Amino acid sequence: MKKRILLTSFDTWLSDQLSNSSDDLLLEVTKLELIPHALTFLRQLSVDVQIASCQVIEKINEMQPDCIICCGMAASRKQLSVELRASCGESILHTGVDLEQLVAGTAAIEISHDCGKFVCEGLYYSVLEYLCQSQLSTRCIFVHVPLINEENLSEILTDFVLIINKLALL
Repeated sequence: MKKRILLTSFDTWLSDQLSNSSDDLLLEVTKLELIPHALTFLRQLSVDVQIASCQVIEKINEMQPDCIICCGMAASRKQLSVELRASCGESILHTGVDLEQLVAGTAAIEISHDCGKFVCEGLYYSVLEYLCQSQLSTRCIFVHVPLINEENLSEILTDFVLIINKLALL
């Protein structure tokens, strides 16, 4: 049975940005035909925690995914980063996914303990909190995506597809 996987990305937030690398990556994934899972894309989310969280939670209720991969741009990073946790004030929530196992065998993915203090962390926290409160077994991770260019696209896309496939098997 195909796993239902929800993938999210953000829109741009600065007037000089032509695109958001998280959305660029998901656009590349939509072009692939060999992924054996039922992928649903929720692209170009508003760069507003409240609005983005409501949109993602609505989609979770609608499609009941097995896995969720939220993506955000991290222009200062050089490789994909999978986030271990998200915080809101003093509260910290961790993904239930074994990230060491998830990234094993990838070319260049790091496990990050700093989801940032922007909309990425707010969305990740909201989704993890919703899954916990709703007692859903849906696995959720957040992936920060560096700026994508011709030199790094192939490696980033290969690693990201590996993450999709491994998450579906966990």
